Amino acid sequence: MTASLCTFSFIPLRSEPSECSELISQLLFGDTYEIVDSNDNWVEVICDFDGYRGWIDKKLVEQLSASEIEQWRKSEKWIVPAPSVEIVCEPGKQQQVVPAGSCIVFNGQESNSFCVGSKEYYLAPGYKINGKKRGVEEIAMSFVNSPYLWGGKTFMGIDCSGFSQIVHRIYGNDIPRDASKQVEIGRTVDFVEEAKGGDLAFFDNEEGVITHVGICLGGGKIIHASGSVRVDMFDHIGIFNVGKNSYSHKLRVIKRI
Repeated sequence: MTASLCTFSFIPLRSEPSECSELISQLLFGDTYEIVDSNDNWVEVICDFDGYRGWIDKKLVEQLSASEIEQWRKSEKWIVPAPSVEIVCEPGKQQQVVPAGSCIVFNGQESNSFCVGSKEYYLAPGYKINGKKRGVEEIAMSFVNSPYLWGGKTFMGIDCSGFSQIVHRIYGNDIPRDASKQVEIGRTVDFVEEAKGGDLAFFDNEEGVITHVGICLGGGKIIHASGSVRVDMFDHIGIFNVGKNSYSHKLRVIKRI
């Protein structure tokens, strides 16, 4: 087997084949990946969605055929909205929480069920797939108070670039994983006063390295993951933390995706 997909709520993606190694990102439910290397207990993978490369525990690899993976890859996907949905696995009616930004390939347009290998899943009763499309700002606000977690991409723990990536994925824009790559896309917004909801604001350090990203809300406000997902004021200087009465991040550029 050279590929698989994540059937857990999420799988930690680590820099080295060790549980003590740095968490660099996460695979979310439904993410497909290529297996490029392995040892006794770990496999090195590349996530199809954003090209991120890292190591995952071999015990978390679902044994699927090449045709099943290819079918999932090419099929139209439903992106789980924020913050999560609950799915049920048959047999046994085992329940599982699937975080926002995960992807599901349903059995049909009118179906709320889907299959992964020999397992059949369906959405928990009462959940409607087809709802009103939400704006980027509304999606982002549903993550408020999620704790900061380096390498995280879920409401249970998320970092700044994971936050901007997942929010835009739910909205319908696929963007890179890291802020240093996100800043390379989109159109530059020349003035803070022209920033609109959904624009990405990037911040750098004294060496000019991009170290932070947030999502503009309009009206001089920004939502970002710093300690937790929070709303702060920002201007041409950067992000102003009212609680600390000081600027926490220095503005570099604003981009419209």
